Amino acid sequence: MALNIKEISEVIEKQIKNYGKKVVQAEQGTVATVGDGVALIYGLDKAMMGELIIFPQNVYGMVLNLEEGAIGAVIVGDDTLIKEGDIVKRSGKIVETPVGNEMLGRVVSALGNPIDDHGPIKTKKHKPVEKIATGVMARKSVDQPLETGILTIDSAIPIGKGQRELIIGDRQTGKTAIAIDAIINQKGKKVKCVYVSIGQKDSTIAQVVEKLKKHGAMDYTVIVNAGASQSAPLQYLAPYTGVTIAEEWMENGEDVLIVYDDLSKHAVAYREMSLLLKRPPGREAYPGDVFYLHSRLLERAARVNEKFGGGSITALPIIETQAGDISAYIPTNVISITDGQIFLSSDLFNSGVRPAVNIGPSVSRVGSTAQIKAVKQMSGTLKLELAQYYELESFAKFGSDLDETTKATLEHGARIIALLKQRQYSPINQINQSLLLLAIKSHAIKWLPIESMESFKNEVMTHFEKNATAKLIKIKVEKAIAYDEKEVAEATKEIEKIVIKMTKNIHDYKATNYGKQEDFNKLGK
Repeated sequence: MALNIKEISEVIEKQIKNYGKKVVQAEQGTVATVGDGVALIYGLDKAMMGELIIFPQNVYGMVLNLEEGAIGAVIVGDDTLIKEGDIVKRSGKIVETPVGNEMLGRVVSALGNPIDDHGPIKTKKHKPVEKIATGVMARKSVDQPLETGILTIDSAIPIGKGQRELIIGDRQTGKTAIAIDAIINQKGKKVKCVYVSIGQKDSTIAQVVEKLKKHGAMDYTVIVNAGASQSAPLQYLAPYTGVTIAEEWMENGEDVLIVYDDLSKHAVAYREMSLLLKRPPGREAYPGDVFYLHSRLLERAARVNEKFGGGSITALPIIETQAGDISAYIPTNVISITDGQIFLSSDLFNSGVRPAVNIGPSVSRVGSTAQIKAVKQMSGTLKLELAQYYELESFAKFGSDLDETTKATLEHGARIIALLKQRQYSPINQINQSLLLLAIKSHAIKWLPIESMESFKNEVMTHFEKNATAKLIKIKVEKAIAYDEKEVAEATKEIEKIVIKMTKNIHDYKATNYGKQEDFNKLGK
């Protein structure tokens, strides 16, 4: 982007000629240098930060550097159509995106333009993609659950409406799967969804769209796509466009779930742009303001009070780690911005645990305030039991003789993990979750072999849907949103009936090597 002597002399000559004249607001300038999606422009002295500027051939750019006598802009389009000396015009507008219900069911670009062959989007309203986040006084406490339908997450790492929960892990550990399941689970719950794809392959996005259509989720979802083949400026803009679309619904009192997949690629795109704009590099060659890049994005997720609309935006940003290193620059930045993280482990994923959520480093800073009372009541000791299991499991690998208490803890933990396994696109509602958690809490599962856990889970959900007494318990729980002691006892008896039905003979029980025979004989009496 270095200027030659001729160009410098032309600029100085022009400034000498205009010296002393009244300064007129410059509405057009000249391209001095262009290349790699970045242009240096002279003459646009009054351009605003983030303003949309118009190049010839209807190519657009966005102002990102305001220098003395010149501006640096990124080109949002084909930079090969632009050459040195071209006239650039101001639009007078900050980069905007269309918003409104007309966006639902559509796949749009980072500028909000349709890219799905379903014709133009006829929206009446546009909003600037950059906006100051909602202030503290406009916010409301997060106390309503945002159900993902995933038993492990809703019970141990609950997410509330208005929360920012990071999904973090190595590649190919099921990060996107969790986000897509969460979107599918919003069907019928009056929650609109925005899925922002940054740097993904077009084939991957086509598969996501197909899955969402298959499960009827595209009716309440908009996909903002800035694929791997698209320029860094478009990848940079995509998440801001997504959250602007979501904010329109939040301000109208609606709840929105937004997924950023993923912010690692977003940071890389911003680094590329910054280096081309000659901004000084810092740690890992990222510019100094890379923290602000993500903080101003994620701070826009909130639950606002009635005066400001009464809606909410729940954000699920995704970060990809390298070999599980969460202490790298971008992961630590985003962890410090969000309200908790769901950590996915390659080891768990490879051992067949799906979703591969590692409960240890995973946390929700909103906690049980974002759970219905029944789930809160039943999941109280779950994290502790799993933590004990993982600790003892690593100890037991040394092969030393174990006492009965340790064996019981290991057996119980193995059954919990087997019960928490869940197939993709198979959400479980919170009432069924509370019943499964009751089976864990009452230790009724100890009579079943580990390989029977999937069948047991299906039996419990089917039984409480069809059986009259069990259905009554379920209806009570749905209305009261809490268990009393009598209901807990009744529900436990129903669960024990299922265990007895599945345990056809004593040999099935003996195979578990867990518990005493006299206790088993008392079961269900």
